[in-house]
Amino acid sequence: MKPEEITRHNDAQLRYFGALKPNMMPNETPYIRRHVAEMLDFARITPADRVLEVGCGMGRYTIPLLNRGVNVEGLDLSPFLLGKLREAAGRDVTLHEADIWHPPVHLESRFDAAIGFFTLHHLHDLELCFESMARLVKPGGRIVFLEPNALNPLYYVQVAITPGMTWEGDRGIVDMRKGRVFRAMRHAGLTNLRVHRFGYFPPFLANTRAGAKVERVMEKISPRAILPFQFFGANKIT
Repeated sequence: MKPEEITRHNDAQLRYFGALKPNMMPNETPYIRRHVAEMLDFARITPADRVLEVGCGMGRYTIPLLNRGVNVEGLDLSPFLLGKLREAAGRDVTLHEADIWHPPVHLESRFDAAIGFFTLHHLHDLELCFESMARLVKPGGRIVFLEPNALNPLYYVQVAITPGMTWEGDRGIVDMRKGRVFRAMRHAGLTNLRVHRFGYFPPFLANTRAGAKVERVMEKISPRAILPFQFFGANKIT
């Protein structure tokens, strides 16, 4: 992707996230707690790890990570969203305003893990961004993202009917396929590529006691290929 194309993409994303969206608000719900727990398990994050959350936004996941004792720092393109995160955090949190393609040089080889929640499909160039993230993690470090499953049709319905969502802002969902993401990871020299899918219901159902119970059953009996949430994971070569 050419620099001018990256600039246009980033400007569009800044406009898209320039207004507060209900699904960005920091609010610990069963839905969020499960995503955080699954991330900590899949990425094997411990309190001793230094973690960078890419695309932290307003802290929807950053704050729950901090609440669990994770040594997490946030990186986001938007100064507006980072300001909101600082207000919501109620504590000191290290934040970096940057495009992940061009992060501060002093962050290179500083992190045990680079993670993200529903961020990857908003990035402009997967190959360039994975190359950059590989520079930020230590040898053997993990890169893990939780993303929507491009094979689940309900995401396209969601984009079509949800106020504030647009195809321009979320069209990267179509790239959230195992082959496409793994190709970008290999291009960056990453190894131990893996994927894990889970979940079934959207938040308004998953956040109910009955919905959570039914979801666990539906996960077990449904084809894993179409489960809505998926982790992509890889390691930097030691």
